[in-house]
Amino acid sequence: MNAQFLLWLAGAMAIFISGATASRAYISNNNILTLVLALFLYCIGNLMMVRLMREGGLGLAISASAIAQLVVVNIIAFVVFGERLSMTQLAGVGFGVVAMALMMFPVEGKM
Repeated sequence: MNAQFLLWLAGAMAIFISGATASRAYISNNNILTLVLALFLYCIGNLMMVRLMREGGLGLAISASAIAQLVVVNIIAFVVFGERLSMTQLAGVGFGVVAMALMMFPVEGKM
C-alpha cells in the first residue's frame, strides 16, 4: 500500500463522511437540496472508490473505506448529533479498528 492509495482513501472517506452528514442533516430539516447534496457526494465518493479498487483490489479498498467511515461517522454522530453507542456497539467499532490495522500490514497474499 503506497502513499497515493492512502491519500485517495482519505479523500474518498471525507466525501462519504460529508455525504453521511448531509443525509443525517436531511433527516433533521427535510430540505430536498440537502438530500440532493448527499446523493451527489455519494456519487463522487463511489467514483473515487473505482480508482482505489484498481490500485489496492476490491477487498482492501472497500474494507478499509468501510471501517474508516465507521469510526469517523460514529465520532460525528457523537459530537455533532449527540448520539450514543452501547458498550457492545463500541466493542464492534473497536474490532473494526483492529481489523483495519491488520489489513494495513504490507504483506503479500500467497496463492
